[in-house]
Amino acid sequence: MGKIAFLFSGQGDQFPGMGKELYEGYETAARIFDLCDCIRPGTRAQCFAGTEEELKETKNTQPCLFAMELAAAAVLMEKGIRPAAVAGFSLGELAAATAAGVFDAGTGFRLVCRRGELMQREAEKYDTAMAAVVKLTPEQVEEICGKYEDIYPVNFNCPGQITVSGLAARMPAFTADVRAAGGRALPLKVKGAFHSPFMKEAASDFADELAKVFGREQKDVNGGAVDIVLYSNVTAEPYTEDVAGLLSRQICSPVQWEKTIRNMIAAGADTFVEIGPGRTLANMMKKIDPGVKACCVADLPSVWTTVGIKR
Repeated sequence: MGKIAFLFSGQGDQFPGMGKELYEGYETAARIFDLCDCIRPGTRAQCFAGTEEELKETKNTQPCLFAMELAAAAVLMEKGIRPAAVAGFSLGELAAATAAGVFDAGTGFRLVCRRGELMQREAEKYDTAMAAVVKLTPEQVEEICGKYEDIYPVNFNCPGQITVSGLAARMPAFTADVRAAGGRALPLKVKGAFHSPFMKEAASDFADELAKVFGREQKDVNGGAVDIVLYSNVTAEPYTEDVAGLLSRQICSPVQWEKTIRNMIAAGADTFVEIGPGRTLANMMKKIDPGVKACCVADLPSVWTTVGIKR
């Protein structure tokens, strides 16, 4: 392997049973899950035996994914695979920040629990939805969104794929416009219009939560205390010192994922390890730059493959 980057996935890939093999196979993973369960009782049970519908609830999805992802990353680093850089998609950015050392595991988990609660609170105020638009350019998607006051392009994922957020009542008309332009709009397994103006109040309240943390423990990210480069969803650039500001703005701002990956590649990353229960980010990598290596870690076999253990 050359210069390694870890990518932490966001909502949508969750499934019942995620992380169970890691918990049973590695003490390091078990310690992460046990810590999370002490802070938020029931987290382990939701990950290992929760229903699909239960895991779709944002207040559950975010802490469960965080626990699973941080556990998987801890196992890899224990086995000697340490990233030079990390990035996380949406909620995955908190897992990435924690893996990089910006927060300890307990602080990171408490923050993601609060983030999930705030975003669910806002999602319940409106009947909203998200969809992935494929086969159109960013400019085409932005033009179609411009016809609607309450649909926004929010995640610039990879060439030919952009996610939008907006009122559910407008989605059928929007979908028809996308189809007329030669594209497709695919509904996502989330409940809420994330990374859009619908989340402004959640972002504001999460800024208050982050201020409490950084009032006690301010770190100059990538300037000494943290030696793993952490990339921001908002800017697509490495963090400097505005951690609280960027992490809170991220909730109601578009995710600049394609730019983030291209910047990581330009900085020397050539091996990307997706940390999470699915392959969404690895599949995006094939469209962004098929020349780099991409693999996924979600269970025991994928850990063995990644670290070169033959079983």
